[in-house]
Amino acid sequence: MVAEVGLAYVATVSPDGLPNLSPKGTLKVIDEHTLAFGDLASPGTMRNLEHTPYVDINVVDVFRRRGYRFRGRAEISDDPALVAFLREGLGADYPLRRAVRVTVEETRSLISPIYWVTGASEDEVIEIWERKLGYKRQTPGAD
Repeated sequence: MVAEVGLAYVATVSPDGLPNLSPKGTLKVIDEHTLAFGDLASPGTMRNLEHTPYVDINVVDVFRRRGYRFRGRAEISDDPALVAFLREGLGADYPLRRAVRVTVEETRSLISPIYWVTGASEDEVIEIWERKLGYKRQTPGAD
């Protein structure tokens, strides 16, 4: 789902305790316990991680109203191999110089109440949101 959705939201906490939520289009799965994202334009996120190295990451398919929440410890990295891996597939020469490697300590499924409130199937939920948003959901590999 991380690759399919393509956009995640990373929450950090500032030194004075304020929340920071930042969209990340570079999130990738390294292995079953590790995620990583690039530092493209995230001075607040990076500053916060230097102070408090914990993140909460949400990835949600807006049409399916399902997703995942990953919580864990983050480490800022200058590893050229990791940076190159995160740069793959971006389609532009973004100024990606650092990466954040996240050791996932907790994973939770996210699911909208629409499923149990209405009893709708996943296909019905997708149809509802396609109508509301005014366009069809694009699925990987679809023509």
